[in-house]
Amino acid sequence: MARRPRSTRRPARHAAAASSAAPASDRDKIIAAFLALLADRRIEQVGFTEIAETAGVSLSQLRGEFSSTLAILAAYLKSVDRTVLAADSADMAEEPARERLFDVLMRRLETLAPHRDAVHSLMRSARRNPPLAVALNTLAVRSQQWMLAAAGINASGPQGIIRAQGLALVFASVLRTWVDDEDPGLARTMAALDRALARGQRFAGLLDDLCRVPARLCRLRPSRRHSAEDSEESAAA
Repeated sequence: MARRPRSTRRPARHAAAASSAAPASDRDKIIAAFLALLADRRIEQVGFTEIAETAGVSLSQLRGEFSSTLAILAAYLKSVDRTVLAADSADMAEEPARERLFDVLMRRLETLAPHRDAVHSLMRSARRNPPLAVALNTLAVRSQQWMLAAAGINASGPQGIIRAQGLALVFASVLRTWVDDEDPGLARTMAALDRALARGQRFAGLLDDLCRVPARLCRLRPSRRHSAEDSEESAAA
């Protein structure tokens, strides 16, 4: 099936609406407070006391829910994953894998949209803080495994992990465009995502070929037992 032109793509789903609703639980309040603080300062500057005060909870309640600011961030990203996965994507079932993945990642951006400033803050901090960048990459790879699954693409095993890592890098490159894209239709972001997925698709095709090589070599290579038997027969002769 031919890929749909980006200009005629259906309007963006408002999957983020639920996430922007008033927080109900202490956990939700803490996540919302953390993201609000993160929008105005670096993650290193966001302290537990400020988070608790902003959320309207005690430090004891905060500690009962989370062990670190990264744990709060992980919980937020998990909620983003769940929002994307909960969306109805039945209309994309017959589309090519690249188109399905495009749709899933656009849904993810829509879900992240209410906290764009917080995302931008994290990106700036990660550029100056390599350990933070490594931690964020770990969280991103975990999320992208679920995004691949949402698009109907295998994300299991070593090859799945490599795909998820590649997709995490693709998505990170698109975020750099998205954080500054003021167009309500996100034309620049969609173009950047389309180009990035095209590059990723070429890489994925190469990866599939490489992953098939060991299997072919195993079929061609004689087993150790047969090689030993052949050597014994030659010696006896």
